[in-house]
Amino acid sequence: MNAVQQAKGRVRGVPLRIKLVASVLALVSGALVVISVSTAYFLHNYLVDQIDLELRESADRIQSIMPSSNTNSVSLPSDYVIVLTSPTTGKVRGFAYDTSRFKTADLPPWPSDAAGFEAQEKAQDGKPRTVRARDSSVRWRMFYIERPDGQMAAIGEHLTDVDLAVKRLAWIDLLVGGSVLIMLASVGAGIVRTSLKPLVEIERTAAAIAGGDLTRRVPDPEEGQVEPTSELGRLSRALNAMLTQIEAAFTARAASETSARWAESAARDAAAAAQASEARAIRSEERMRQFVADASHELRTPLTTIRGFAELYRQGAASAPEQTAGLLRRIEDEAARMGLLVEDLLLLARLDMERPLSLTPVELPVLASDAVQAARAMAPERQIELEIAPESGPLVVSADDARLRQVIGNLVTNALTHTPPEAEIRIGLRAEPGGFAVVEVADTGPGLSAEQAERVFERFYRADAARTRRADGNTGTGLGLAIVAALVAAHHGSVEVAQTPGGGATFRVRLPLLPQTDGAGE
Repeated sequence: MNAVQQAKGRVRGVPLRIKLVASVLALVSGALVVISVSTAYFLHNYLVDQIDLELRESADRIQSIMPSSNTNSVSLPSDYVIVLTSPTTGKVRGFAYDTSRFKTADLPPWPSDAAGFEAQEKAQDGKPRTVRARDSSVRWRMFYIERPDGQMAAIGEHLTDVDLAVKRLAWIDLLVGGSVLIMLASVGAGIVRTSLKPLVEIERTAAAIAGGDLTRRVPDPEEGQVEPTSELGRLSRALNAMLTQIEAAFTARAASETSARWAESAARDAAAAAQASEARAIRSEERMRQFVADASHELRTPLTTIRGFAELYRQGAASAPEQTAGLLRRIEDEAARMGLLVEDLLLLARLDMERPLSLTPVELPVLASDAVQAARAMAPERQIELEIAPESGPLVVSADDARLRQVIGNLVTNALTHTPPEAEIRIGLRAEPGGFAVVEVADTGPGLSAEQAERVFERFYRADAARTRRADGNTGTGLGLAIVAALVAAHHGSVEVAQTPGGGATFRVRLPLLPQTDGAGE
């Protein structure tokens, strides 16, 4: 077992270019061997069939070719031997062959009497047979017949020319095939070396990025083209887009940190405001440090994965084209996952900087109805219902339409992702005393424990790593509910989670209603 593992380890250590060239040469060699063997086989059969045809045509002319005397000096074709038996005694009467070309040891064996000839005729079943000479390597094609006068005869033709032709063909195939393999190895090595050069650059760039240099970019092998057509082109574009977003996220966080420190330093000039400002700055700095630490941890994992798959690709872990495409697809998936993570990080960074929202009157029933339709389109087999409490009024709030849609969408997506297919999902709307609108997203799934409910809105928190895995195999970022909490807070609202009666979880969002005018209800 250890020997097998050591052999596999040595194979994995062979560079990819050598594996590719060796694979191509092995396939071509196999094809050449099959072609050579097939050619020799069909040529041999064709030549033997021609000899059989000549033997049958010559069988009718034996009487004129073979004299009645028993002599070896008869003038015959140089590659023939003819044997006749006596019609009276049944013994071999005589045979004839080219004595200048063949010796007695080169002649084929034949029976000593007519009975043996008859047995050979029946055994051959109308088709000549191949026999080897008595004391040499010469092969003959023998054909036994019975003459009209009852005399038995055998006629044979040697296969020396056939064997020589097949042997020459084998040597030609060997020389030509060897030349082709040498030429193919030279050309293939150059093509593979050129094709793998972009992967080497990607590996070096990934190593530099993992070391902290976020300014590095992967060389684009299809620079100038609007849409890449190759796997390497798509991979390079995806990696560069991801790196740009990562750099922008860290730049935004650095700017946010600088602004917070400046606010802290300026607030110290006023005794009353200094303590509050200092506390805010400390909280902001703690969130920022935690944010940077969590972001670095989350980004390091896919970056390391990308580097690892690129290393496997370079070392030749994938020799077949479908395996190569699979490795590149895994790298692209990790890059896409990092892109989604960076977009969520940028949104949280903007919310932490308290940038103003674009507030307009927004009707909650319209947003909830759109969310239900979108959820039913995503999961048509799920039971998703919308309930609006009677006499709730128009339920209009002052909010950023796009961000509020994101709040409801994240809650519905969270319910779809973390509940079994048979669980029901309900979106409820109602008005509460005090001028608040309540949006509830409830499910009948497994629910949350007390500890999970307490931490569910924390950034990068996952209640259950197994339950956060989506159908496509990727895990969630752990930022969906954190974004919900941040957006609701930016709208001067609140969000909480409670147990659904009968089992499950209910996420409840409260937002201040927009004061109604005289014509608001018309």
